[in-house]
Amino acid sequence: MKIWTRRLAAALGAAVLIGGVAACGTDDPVDQARSITVIGSGKVTGTPDTLKADVGIEAEGADVTSALNQASAKVKKVTDAVVAAGVERKDIQTQTVSLNPQYSSPLPGGTSQISGYQATNSLRITIRDLTKASTILAAAPTAGGDNTRISNVSFSIDDDSDLMRQAREAAFNDARSRAGQYADLAGDSLGKVLTITEATTGQDQAAKTPGTFSRADVAAAPIPVEPGQQTLTFTVTVKYQLD
Repeated sequence: MKIWTRRLAAALGAAVLIGGVAACGTDDPVDQARSITVIGSGKVTGTPDTLKADVGIEAEGADVTSALNQASAKVKKVTDAVVAAGVERKDIQTQTVSLNPQYSSPLPGGTSQISGYQATNSLRITIRDLTKASTILAAAPTAGGDNTRISNVSFSIDDDSDLMRQAREAAFNDARSRAGQYADLAGDSLGKVLTITEATTGQDQAAKTPGTFSRADVAAAPIPVEPGQQTLTFTVTVKYQLD
């Protein structure tokens, strides 16, 4: 009787051990499946239809009030000028307003003193009609004078949804072609898609334009701008199950 009891206890112990080992494994079929991960890329080219630029005004004055007033008056002239040249007011946005003290050079043994103030006011303008871009960029320094600054000029495609669809499709087809080739080389067949991760680059193409304009008493000539072509690159990482 005792011998039979010991054997039964040993058999039950073995069953518990086997069950414990099985529980340590994964029940997720995706983790157990053989898979392949590939990266596909797609490129499409389009013509930019929008230009953005920062137009800044710097003004100096003996005191805070005079510096701010000069900057405000000039930035208003610039705003009115670019609107008259074809920019809608809703496409003009204040970017920066700053005020900084200016210091005189100290005499030997002396200390620097505040000699005045410099006020800066900058606008971000969006030009949606590129046929007017040259005239608009020239209108800003003509109105603002010698202390006008133009920077961060860039082209973009306002509505790139169609181009993105094309790039996305090209990237996915490229990934599927690569995965199919690897599956054939491995003697397998391509199964269902397990995961998809995407990335895109290519918007906001910088354009080079002069940064400082002078001779406010003479109208600035139209500034040549060329939008050229813009390439959108779409990258997708796809994980396939191998059957």
